[in-house]
Amino acid sequence: MLSTSQRMKAAAIAAGGYPLLALLGRTLKWKVEGAGHWDDVIRAGQQPILALWHGRILAGLHYFRDRGIVVMTSQNFDGEWIARILARFGFGTARGSTSRGGARALVQLRRDLTAGHPAAFTVDGPRGPARLAQSGAVWLAGNTGQPILPYHIEADRCWTVDSWDRTQVPRPFSTVAIAIGPPLHIRDTTPATVEAGRVELEAALARCERRAHELLERRVQASCC
Repeated sequence: MLSTSQRMKAAAIAAGGYPLLALLGRTLKWKVEGAGHWDDVIRAGQQPILALWHGRILAGLHYFRDRGIVVMTSQNFDGEWIARILARFGFGTARGSTSRGGARALVQLRRDLTAGHPAAFTVDGPRGPARLAQSGAVWLAGNTGQPILPYHIEADRCWTVDSWDRTQVPRPFSTVAIAIGPPLHIRDTTPATVEAGRVELEAALARCERRAHELLERRVQASCC
């Protein structure tokens, strides 16, 4: 339970951080591959469960803004100010993490998906290890029948935070590549199926990362011609 002073501080961080992030997002130039996968899922009457690495959150806030996507965020102080910034970008939140309140948040996400809202997971968050997918998104997909959409974002010019997830902050006016992979369907929630899906998700995210880098390399090669 956060104190009143912590909530006020979180509100101040969100109030100051959102305009800066929104301004940064408006300067970015995009190279996009796989956007049709999102459209195909929606046309099929389903809701995508987005899956990404924790270190690639920031640019995604701008790309996926105002789509009603519900994101799991921690119940601690950091989760509070993050939730407030997410709300300003048009996201919803389910409060919980793998260490606290995760089961309750998964129940809420299941309800949100049923109500027609997409969901999103930083699958190695909130504390890592980096690039090791946890099973929450896979379990939710198997429980609801909704597909997972893996994606990866890379910027050609960025700052990299010295943190466990190596958070990438695109520099103003940089080019950002997003590669969205085809949907992954999880047939049930048996332990064997969930583990196989988790491994498959890690491989899909690795493929998306390679494609994002290739999109940026293609841009550099074209500019040199």
